[in-house]
Amino acid sequence: MLFLGGVILLTFFFNENMILAQWFLRKEQADKADQWLLKITNYEKQLNKSQHGYYNLLMGLIESRKAPMKSEKYFKKSLQLGMRMSHNIALAKLSLAGISMAKRNKREAQMYLSEATKDDKNKLLTEQIKMMKAQMAQMDKQQVVRGGFRQY
Repeated sequence: MLFLGGVILLTFFFNENMILAQWFLRKEQADKADQWLLKITNYEKQLNKSQHGYYNLLMGLIESRKAPMKSEKYFKKSLQLGMRMSHNIALAKLSLAGISMAKRNKREAQMYLSEATKDDKNKLLTEQIKMMKAQMAQMDKQQVVRGGFRQY
């Protein structure tokens, strides 16, 4: 009985489609997560205002697996709408840094990377941030050798 009450209370404050989509993303099943998120037809009416940023973050994560450059709008929208947890903000900024690197926009990538480092207060994304910085250093080495062959 207590469990049932907890489930009802949980689904009152959190949308069950988002909970299931997040669970499937953790299980590396992006297609099922996408199916659950697509059941939310109008997120502004179906979700609490505090969940709008998280919805766009989840959409961006799913879209980044299909078409990374198209996911930028979702990450920017999630940051604009706001999220409560700092590691989710850091994740969105880290994703935007990766997109900026893919576009060869080093200045913007560095800005997002430094902001992601500041927002990662629990140090959950330190390894990913280190990898991104190493990739950025590799990008610098490739740009130095423009006229000749690339050196690895």
